[in-house]
Amino acid sequence: MFNLRPVTVFTSLRPFPNLFVFYFLIINTHKSTITMPTSLDLVGKESWRQRSELEKMADLPPELEKELDRLDNEFWVSRDKLKEIVKRFQEELEDGLRKHGQNISMNLSWVLSMPTGDEKGTFLALDLGGTNLRVCIVELHGKEGKEGKRHTLTQEQYKLDPKIKESTTEDLWNHVADTLQTFLSSKGLDKQYTPDSPMPLAFTFSYPALQDRIDHGKLVTWTKGFDISGVEGHDVAAQLRAKIEDRGLPIDLVCLANDTVGAMIASAYNDPATIIGAIFGTGCNAAYMEELSKSSIPKARLSDDDWKLAEKEALKMAINCEYGAFDNERRVLPVTKYDEQIDRESPRPGEQGFEKLSAGLYLGEIFRLILVDLVDRNLVFKDQDVSQLQKPYTLDTGFLSEIEDDETPRFEKTRALFKEKLGLEPRDEEIELSRRLAELIAVRGARLCACGIAAICLNSSLESGHVAADGSVANKHPKFKKRWAKALGEVLDWEDREKASHAQDNEGPIKLTSAEDGSGVGVAVIAAMTVERRERGNFIGLRR
Repeated sequence: MFNLRPVTVFTSLRPFPNLFVFYFLIINTHKSTITMPTSLDLVGKESWRQRSELEKMADLPPELEKELDRLDNEFWVSRDKLKEIVKRFQEELEDGLRKHGQNISMNLSWVLSMPTGDEKGTFLALDLGGTNLRVCIVELHGKEGKEGKRHTLTQEQYKLDPKIKESTTEDLWNHVADTLQTFLSSKGLDKQYTPDSPMPLAFTFSYPALQDRIDHGKLVTWTKGFDISGVEGHDVAAQLRAKIEDRGLPIDLVCLANDTVGAMIASAYNDPATIIGAIFGTGCNAAYMEELSKSSIPKARLSDDDWKLAEKEALKMAINCEYGAFDNERRVLPVTKYDEQIDRESPRPGEQGFEKLSAGLYLGEIFRLILVDLVDRNLVFKDQDVSQLQKPYTLDTGFLSEIEDDETPRFEKTRALFKEKLGLEPRDEEIELSRRLAELIAVRGARLCACGIAAICLNSSLESGHVAADGSVANKHPKFKKRWAKALGEVLDWEDREKASHAQDNEGPIKLTSAEDGSGVGVAVIAAMTVERRERGNFIGLRR
């Protein structure tokens, strides 16, 4: 029934350098079908050698080849694993909408619609970020802006003293209020506005906060390395407002918003196709619009009249997911010993589990810990001074990006980076190893970042649109968007060849775009929407 024709194929599979493979062509004489094993069948799974986008520059000694195989097994997130993570993600998103105190808090923002693009006005915007304090004057021009420009912005950046991150509530808010006073004075705004006719202030507070109103925010927990006493469990808007009043500053805090919600709103102000706002930077997070109903957001507490108004106007609520804390129990996430060390040595062990695997604050540290591990086992940088490498958080995500993006002869740029940052002079095989490590870590991060967005899309039946992303990883890593899009397509089963091809180029049905300025323009638009809503008598989530 079958004719077996042995065919010797003298080929070398890279994972097994000296193995010659003997294929049998099994030919069914009735159907004329030919079945041949693929290289994937033979090796059990695709390896880093097959997936890598990098050109080989040097052979690795056997001991480093073995280490890369080990690390690939630990860091690679397969399609099946992605789907397992996303399924759990969907469940935790729903848990957060049902009740408070869940891993993913799904915070209510009291932003009740996407912008129309017609919002106008002049606003003061304050952004308390992870490394800087930014103050802006934002002028919104709406669709009538000259040359299509919908806003103008004047800003100043003030570097946050690292000591502030571990100070007290008094230190923090005195510093913020002093900075506001300096800005107002330098721009002449203290003469233009008065306490009786104040300038509206929009405050970007990019940390998990529970909001009873749009101008209120009770900090749940500090993230991004902050550990300031006397703030958690308190209304940060009230704390800032008290310092503003102490100084008699002519400003009125109209709204408080997370930077992720701000990114979504700022982007939708210019791009109506925006469906989700995302942050892939120091931290990771997303925001989207959820139907404002008792069935969709069971934990929301509105009066009967407000529920009727929400139904009548078909209102939606912007949800600030705060999903950096996804899977804190580590039920599905692919945690390595390096991730465990980062968590153990962090200010808040056991918290922000997902963020510690995928966010920019930690990718460089994961890379450093792997190198330290290899140094300790005398596999790399032998007979060199590794004292700089031993310092935590010496390397950031930019270090990995530059290594992956280096196309200089003999990777001179990478060599210079090692010399400048670590005082090391890597050999060719150490350069090759470092490039592969940077790729493994960055690919895992990008694929994990796709999981939260995929879960939102599946829960909300979002099949097309733009995900407006901000943050250093999304904007500065040369290959993040492509890797993210590919993973999203795998989870959402974009099996159609054309869709899959487009996903590879970030041109699938759901596309990653660069977010507009969420912490400046975005919160200003939210302030404009809040003022307009108050004027037409919609007081849901507003002080009455």
